[in-house]
Amino acid sequence: MKTFRLFFLLSLFISWPAFATVVVSSPANGSTVGTSVQFVASGSTSCSSGVSAMGVYVDNGLIYQAGGSSMNATLNLSAGPHRVAVQEWDYCGGSTNAILNLTATSQGGVSVSSPANNSTVSAQTHYVANASTSCPSGVSAMGVYVNDSLAYIVGGSSLDTNLTLPAGTQNTVVQAWDHCGGAAKTPVTVNVAAGTKISNIHATNGWNQWGELPPVYDICSAPCSGVDWSMTQHVSSGSLSGNGTIFWVGGSTPYSDALFSNKLIGQGTTQNMPDTNQTILPSIHHMVYDTDVYVSNLAVTQDLEFDVNLFMYGVGMEFGMECNHLNGNVWDIWNNVNVQWVHTSIPCTLNDKSWNHVSFQVQRESNNDLTYQTITVNGATYNINQTVAPFAVPSGWYGMTVNYQMDGNYNQTPYTTMLDNLSITYW
Repeated sequence: MKTFRLFFLLSLFISWPAFATVVVSSPANGSTVGTSVQFVASGSTSCSSGVSAMGVYVDNGLIYQAGGSSMNATLNLSAGPHRVAVQEWDYCGGSTNAILNLTATSQGGVSVSSPANNSTVSAQTHYVANASTSCPSGVSAMGVYVNDSLAYIVGGSSLDTNLTLPAGTQNTVVQAWDHCGGAAKTPVTVNVAAGTKISNIHATNGWNQWGELPPVYDICSAPCSGVDWSMTQHVSSGSLSGNGTIFWVGGSTPYSDALFSNKLIGQGTTQNMPDTNQTILPSIHHMVYDTDVYVSNLAVTQDLEFDVNLFMYGVGMEFGMECNHLNGNVWDIWNNVNVQWVHTSIPCTLNDKSWNHVSFQVQRESNNDLTYQTITVNGATYNINQTVAPFAVPSGWYGMTVNYQMDGNYNQTPYTTMLDNLSITYW
C-alpha cells in the first residue's frame, strides 16, 4: 500500500512524456541517395498542444530545423555513409525521432546538350538534357529553373522542350530528381537576344498571289487555266485572334498549287522597312517562322508549305518547311541547290478540323549556308540540324519575304485553311 500511495503522489507532481511518432516518406532507410537529398517527414504527438518543430541530425550534428509538424527540405550530404535522425519536438517537452542509414554518392548527374552554357539564344530557347543516377530506382523527374523559379518539369530521365525566356542574361538550371530522394543539377547561363518581331503578317496588306501548274511549277497570275485560288483577310468567325485569313485552292489540273507571298523588308516592303542603307538584312543570322494554321480537310491536303527567304548581294536563301502529308506524312526541307524537297524523319502530325501551332527556327551561317535547326508542332519540338547551300539570284534582288503555299492532290479536290498570328522574329 505504501508503494501504491507513493506512486500516486508522484503522479500528481510529475508530467509524463507524451506519446509521439515520426514518419519519413523520403528518403527510404538503407537507400543510396545523391549528395542533394530531399527529406519529407511528418510528426505527431499525444501532447495536446501539438508538435512544435522538426529537424534533421546527420552524424549527431543538427543541420536543419523548422517549426511545425511537417517538413519538406532538400539538404546536402557529403559522399559516404551517414546516420541520420529525423526528429520532432512537442510543446509538452517530449521528442522522438526516426533513424535512417543512408549512403550518399556523387555519381550520376545532368548532361545538357542544348543550349550551351554562356551561349546566345532566341526568346524561344530549346532545352535538351538527360540525367543519370546511381539510385537503383532511377530518375523520377527533370525540370528547368529560370532565375530560381521552376519553369518546366517532366517525368523521366530526359527533357526536350522549348521555353520562352525574357531578353538579357538569364541564369537557368536543369535539375533531375531520383526515386531515392537525390537530386543533381547543371547550371546553364544564356544570353537571350531581344530580336525583332514582325507580327500579324497574315493580316497585312501587299500579299502577292500566284498559281503553279505541274510539271514545271512556274508561277502564273490569275486567270491561270487549271488552278484557282483565293485569299480572304480579316475573318473573325472561327479565328483565334478575331482577325484570321482564309486561303483556298481548287481547279481542274491535278497537283496544282497556290502560292501566297509578302515582301517584309527591302524592295517592295509592306512593313515600311526599305532598308535603304542595307544594314538590316546583313545583320540577320537567326529567324523564327511562327503561325497558327487551321486545317479544314486533312484527307485532301497534299502539302502545306511555310517559307522565309533572304535575297542580297546575288545570294538567295530560301528556308522552306513543308508538311508533306500525302507523300510520306513527314516534314520536308527545301534544298536550294538541287531545287527539290528532302524528306526528314519528322512526322507531319497536324490535327484535322482544328488549329495547329507550327514554328520553325533557322540560321544563316557566316558563309550564307542555311541551317535548319528545329521545328515545333503543337508543342512537340524536333531537331533537324541540317545545313544546305544557298543559290544564285540577280545581284539587284534585296529583301526578306514570307511565303505560304497550299498544294492540290491527285484530284485537285478544293480545300481551305486559315492562318492566324503569323509572325517572323529575327536577330
